[in-house]
Amino acid sequence: MARQERAIRTRRTILEAAAAVFDERGYTSATIGEILDRAGVTKGALYFHFGSKEELAVGVFEEQLAITLPPQSSKLQELVDSGLVLARRLRSEPLVRASVGLALDQGAMDLDRAQAFGMWFEQNVQRLAEAKAQGELLQHVDVAETAELLVGSFSGVQLLSQLRCQRRDLERRVVVMFEHFLPSICVPAVLARLDVSVERAERVLAEVAEVAEGQVLPAPA
Repeated sequence: MARQERAIRTRRTILEAAAAVFDERGYTSATIGEILDRAGVTKGALYFHFGSKEELAVGVFEEQLAITLPPQSSKLQELVDSGLVLARRLRSEPLVRASVGLALDQGAMDLDRAQAFGMWFEQNVQRLAEAKAQGELLQHVDVAETAELLVGSFSGVQLLSQLRCQRRDLERRVVVMFEHFLPSICVPAVLARLDVSVERAERVLAEVAEVAEGQVLPAPA
């Protein structure tokens, strides 16, 4: 067990170092040597966990989804929660910032950035499909098209926030995005019950921390 925990910590250290170097230098300019120096690990330790620089980038991509949010009775509330929490994590977690930065790095010609967008898309498709099955979506809503629009909208909103004020207002901008987006897809009775507020992410993350401490998943709210 101690060896397994050490391996988990080493992998995390490598990912955090890679995220920092990618964030500072861009994917193309970053080197394995720089990542090794930042992580303070041997080349063997890095290649035990990641076979290439691209695998490191994929590992960074996956970190933004490596969080389990509390289940909700409304699947659209889960969709809102995932967007608000991602906005909060973008402001506070370097690994998540690097993940989004990699996905939007147009200079990374030798990196398959479609993987990151595919992860976001599939997550949104799943939640929207579940919401439709529960009768939360208006009849005309196409799940795949809506998921693509949401991914594109969030990407643009966070990029604008980064350029304007280093993402300081990102949660508010995402709230505005949902306030415009949800009425076009959501049944009015469900829309009235959704919590779309700047403070929502903080409450959800506090619940995530409580669950992590107790290791017990809460029942849907």
